Amino acid sequence: MMDRRGAGILFERVAFDQRAMQPDGFGNEQEKFVEQFQRRAGFTYMRGGETVIASRLEGRQPIVVRVRRDSNTLLITPDWRMRDVRNGAWQGTGADQYWEGPIYAVRSIAPTDDRQFLDIMIESGVAA
Repeated sequence: MMDRRGAGILFERVAFDQRAMQPDGFGNEQEKFVEQFQRRAGFTYMRGGETVIASRLEGRQPIVVRVRRDSNTLLITPDWRMRDVRNGAWQGTGADQYWEGPIYAVRSIAPTDDRQFLDIMIESGVAA
């Protein structure tokens, strides 16, 4: 269960990426993730429960991320991914650029009861 203090728990900084077709520099297009926006977020690591324990045994970690609800965060869908900006950085240059840090697959999105925030279920350890 998320803390009820609201924005007081948004200690982390995350970026949300959406799949898009991008030119590869050779006249072709390639599907890549493109950053859409960054937000402050709060993480709650899931504990207990048969499904959570099974996920951990498979090397995945389910997490609930709370972000403020706004016109951008309402666009997030399960085919997006999330990156932990405070614990990673871009490496390489040009077409060889890649994110070295935590990347999470977005699984589901649910508004909170007060409709001020969104709780986003993400999962680490899976291909995004």
